[in-house]
Amino acid sequence: MAQQDTDQQHVGVLPVDDEGYVIDTEDCEEREAAWRERGTSRPITVVGNPVLHKECADVTDFGEEFQQLVADMFASQRTAEGVGLAANQIGVDRKVFVYDCPDDEGVRHVGVVCNPKLVELPAERRRLDDSNEGCLSVPTAYAPLARPDYAEVTGQDEKGNPIKVRGTGYFARCLQHETDHLYGYLYIDRLSKRERKDALRQMAENEPRYPVVPND
Repeated sequence: MAQQDTDQQHVGVLPVDDEGYVIDTEDCEEREAAWRERGTSRPITVVGNPVLHKECADVTDFGEEFQQLVADMFASQRTAEGVGLAANQIGVDRKVFVYDCPDDEGVRHVGVVCNPKLVELPAERRRLDDSNEGCLSVPTAYAPLARPDYAEVTGQDEKGNPIKVRGTGYFARCLQHETDHLYGYLYIDRLSKRERKDALRQMAENEPRYPVVPND
């Protein structure tokens, strides 16, 4: 089964390394631009909107309409100057996120993950990083949040091919953060009540630098 899965990786959109993980560091500028230029930037949905607080529906149709959604997500991510964006952050109930994010070595990663699942790491591989975290759906707010400094995600690419993605540091945080979104969790849900209140205060006191959908 493992060998079959590895073979399947090679029919995907991105090449894979010897361990079957996607190589998402090549032609980043060209790939991101190709998506973004076909897309239309949409306003960002903010905390309080119901679509952000429930598990999204699986992606089962990878056709033209879905490809346009991914393009719109890349366009929206660029407008908001983000490093990752989940579909529900532009109000769409689908399990897909895009990313354009550097890792700890400053290497750029660009890709699409549908129906992601975080791989549970053994205790000996869980080294926590308590850096600040922010979210486009909680604009202008930041708080320290401990997450593992390495992450692996399994899922599908934008054409439905099985993929594995891994990252370190900031990119690992991005993979965990965006996967959380698609299961109805914001990073502030992982904070203490006091820290969450402070993050929401930061958001209320400042103006977002990109268009958002106000909650009625």
